[in-house]
Amino acid sequence: MKWFGMKAAAGEAGRPVLARAWGSGAVALGEWPASYEAQLRAGVIGNPVAQRAMRLVSEGAGACVLKVGGVDAGMDAGAAARVGALVARASAGQGLIETLASHVLLHGNGYVQVIAGADGMPAELFALRPERVSVEADARGWPAAYLYRVGESVTRLSPEDGAGRTSLLHIRALHPLDDHYGLGCVGAAAGAVAIHNAATVWNKALLDNAARPSGAMVYAPGDGSVLSPEQFERVRREMEAAFSGAANAGRPMLLEGGLDWRAMSLSPAEMDFVGLKAAAAREISLAFGVPPMLMGLPGDNSYANYREANKALWRQTILPLVGKIGAGLAQGLQGWWPGLSLVPDLDAVPALSDERAALWERVAGADFLTAEEKKGLLGIG
Repeated sequence: MKWFGMKAAAGEAGRPVLARAWGSGAVALGEWPASYEAQLRAGVIGNPVAQRAMRLVSEGAGACVLKVGGVDAGMDAGAAARVGALVARASAGQGLIETLASHVLLHGNGYVQVIAGADGMPAELFALRPERVSVEADARGWPAAYLYRVGESVTRLSPEDGAGRTSLLHIRALHPLDDHYGLGCVGAAAGAVAIHNAATVWNKALLDNAARPSGAMVYAPGDGSVLSPEQFERVRREMEAAFSGAANAGRPMLLEGGLDWRAMSLSPAEMDFVGLKAAAAREISLAFGVPPMLMGLPGDNSYANYREANKALWRQTILPLVGKIGAGLAQGLQGWWPGLSLVPDLDAVPALSDERAALWERVAGADFLTAEEKKGLLGIG
């Protein structure tokens, strides 16, 4: 179906011209990274909390089983198996669902190129890196093509092939202010990541100084004189060479007359960076949709136990994300398999096993139901 051609050819009474905001939707505040690549390097690559949260969501989505269903009578079991193998196939060593989950979670957009085989049927689904893809809009603002940039090379990809079937799938998260791009979580977590990384650098610098704050060298002779420039420079060089750095921590000082060393301690307000770092870690987990209890953060007991927190992760984050990806893939592949649907198999989720057991118990105890009705409620048959 020529979706893009139909929309571009609409008359003046059609929908108004669409607005397009460029980029991932992240806003640079202060010294926080503004570009998507910089945010990934500072966050996912350089921050343990963000990296662990991303892995919990993406690897959980990759381990989720997608059921092939909702097809018409013309699709046999062999075709269903082919669709299942196509979705579960790894491309360039990376699982399709896991890769798409990380792209949609972080960037807000997932792009899948449908590569056809010699028989004209889809042979591979390849996930494109979202920061390399940009939308080429027509005069009315509707997307007409996609541009894939790698260095100086730019490839123009059409959303449909010559037969009117999808050749490039675009799966995106909701963005309230953009018509073409989705909104990822890495931009929302940039501020908390910057605070967490700064606290880590502060701790490292403090440990390099033997976990002691610096002090001040005070010159207070009785006659009220001051150090000459030559004397001041000599004292400064001796301090840097003999007493600064982790190697000289705890070394005794020999002071001449009039010199006094006064150590500087940290006030309670300055020591609050420890609580600030924990609060930043919780904000990072919140941006990624991961309960803080699963991240091992102290003081977060919002859930009764670890099992409830894990169930909340699956119910509120992983399953909705997998459902969005499955619906997008199914819609793109309906040109070859009409009526196709890809939904997560809840029976294969270990975190929801207690809910499944409770359902079986309730259905088994319903004596007014027939055996076939019980199978229908349990999704069997």
